[in-house]
This record gives sequence, structure tokens and C-alpha cells, in this order.
Amino acid sequence: MTTRRAPQPLSDPNRPVERAVTAALVLAVVAGVAWIGGMILTVAGWTL
Repeated sequence: MTTRRAPQPLSDPNRPVERAVTAALVLAVVAGVAWIGGMILTVAGWTL
């Protein structure tokens, strides 16, 4: 016989794993923007 329980929420903002994933994604975005900026400066430097 199964019991009917309320489903547990999938996302809890206090979980450290989610904070680590969010921090990694933010770091990846910052690194990507810095890389793109560096490429733009490199290409701009070639034309000077």
C-alpha cells in the first residue's frame, strides 16, 4: 500500500550544492566575457 505525501520541493535556496553550481556558472560567464574582451582587444591591436 502506498502513502500519499506532498512532494518535496526540488529547489531549496539553502542547499550548498546549488550555491556552488551558481558560483561556477557566474565564474564561467565572467571568464567568457573576459576572453571575448581579450579577443576584441587583440584584433583591434592588429589594425593599429
